Amino acid sequence: MIPLIDVSLVLLIIFMVMTPFLVQQQVRVNLPKSVAGTESPDRPIIIAIEKQGEMNLNGKAVSISMLESELKPLLGPRRDRPVMIQADKDIPLQYVVSVMDIAKKLQVSKLGISVEPPKK
Repeated sequence: MIPLIDVSLVLLIIFMVMTPFLVQQQVRVNLPKSVAGTESPDRPIIIAIEKQGEMNLNGKAVSISMLESELKPLLGPRRDRPVMIQADKDIPLQYVVSVMDIAKKLQVSKLGISVEPPKK
């Protein structure tokens, strides 16, 4: 009985560790590299902009015209939830500026652009 419990716990730990990697690989965004990248302690709202200009809000496809109405309820009343923009490095800058304008209009207090940490 004890070996079965040990195997079950090891499998549980493996699945817990692998799940974030599997979910993150669903959306393909080629992030630019940074020398000093850190992770935010709060769970951010992620706006991913793919190479073709398609946008995802927390993994859900959304257009630029609907981004404001979809983002507003996620921010909450105090607007202190962080918003992280993950933009492909090859897209025009206008996509990122448009998202930043919408965030400013909604009075987002914490806004960041995600970069790929340096390889060690």
